Amino acid sequence: MSNRRAAASPGPETVIARSSVREDSKFSGTQRPNRKFDMINKIFESLQSAVADVHDGATVMIGGFGTAGMPSELIDALIEQGARELTIVNNNAGNGDIGLAALLKAKRVRKIICSFPRQTDSYVFDALYRAGEIELELVPQGNLAERIRAAGAGIGGFFTPTAYGTRLAEGKETRLIDGKHYVLESPLHADFALIKAYRGDRWGNLIYRKTARNFGPIMASAAKTAIVQVSEVVPLGALDPEVIITPGIFVQRVIEVPQAAHQAAATAA
Repeated sequence: MSNRRAAASPGPETVIARSSVREDSKFSGTQRPNRKFDMINKIFESLQSAVADVHDGATVMIGGFGTAGMPSELIDALIEQGARELTIVNNNAGNGDIGLAALLKAKRVRKIICSFPRQTDSYVFDALYRAGEIELELVPQGNLAERIRAAGAGIGGFFTPTAYGTRLAEGKETRLIDGKHYVLESPLHADFALIKAYRGDRWGNLIYRKTARNFGPIMASAAKTAIVQVSEVVPLGALDPEVIITPGIFVQRVIEVPQAAHQAAATAA
């Protein structure tokens, strides 16, 4: 990209950049005059600028299924930024000492909403929970995904048979529908979403790599500000519209973190 400009102002504003038409037309085969014009550019120059306005007490969705699709570099930038008393929405509650576990270890999280908080390497969460230093809202995995999706789709709530008759349904409305018991679940909204994708363009269109997609697309639609780290930023037109998974309308910020950086961080850990 020839003229990336970063913005660190609060809110999900679109960055307006000045650039040449020729940059993207060379990928479409269309030659246009080399003139200047205003266009959407959601590319941020640094991880730090992308998370600069995450405020204390924010609700932050973090993509990933375990370490698959976890936006580790964005999480590290959030730790450095210093926001506290966060509510985190994730499938897990951290692995080892990296990524989400590192955020928990830094004691920046007040509450976590997840479906699978305990596993062999979730010792950071285990210690915090046993000490009463973190609140847990346990949500069945299907309900978690649907609550996030409902927020992005503008759905006010939905009935599901999952968790009926258990402690997870206590205090929630229940209803008998066609002879079957259901529980009313509410949508899960977020102030920010931190997501990892494979490739993206300056409009925020995204594709993912296989199962690393997991919660990314629905989290992007459920958050006020979706912040995405991609392994590669490509010019407009390089992504086939038929394979774009998350349209740019759901994405506010894109940061390129080359795959080599991911591998180096994993080796260091």
